[in-house]
Amino acid sequence: MEKTINIDGKEVRLRATAAVPRLYRIKFGRDIMQDLAKLAAAYEKATTEQEQLAATDLGLFESVAYIMAKHADKDAVPGSVEEWLEQFEIFDIYQVLPEILELWNLNTLTTATPKKKHE
Repeated sequence: MEKTINIDGKEVRLRATAAVPRLYRIKFGRDIMQDLAKLAAAYEKATTEQEQLAATDLGLFESVAYIMAKHADKDAVPGSVEEWLEQFEIFDIYQVLPEILELWNLNTLTTATPKKKHE
């Protein structure tokens, strides 16, 4: 699944597929499922309790956004998170993070109908 979002006035394509967890693990040595769950919880807490995201959460956000952007357009996205972030002046993480979480959640929805349990 792909989505184009606006980051600092630039159109950025993001892609979420079954390959993303593997790409993330290879690049960062971390589990994207755990990191996205942590980010979602931190975002929820920040928006409901008026708290700021921690620096570690910002790092997770940057890594997830980078991998999804790199997966969408590997030739146009630089080889490191730092180089990729250099193209942006400043942006509001509270506008971008919900877009990324929504894209991932749409990607992980199942269309399979559960089979009834046999008694």
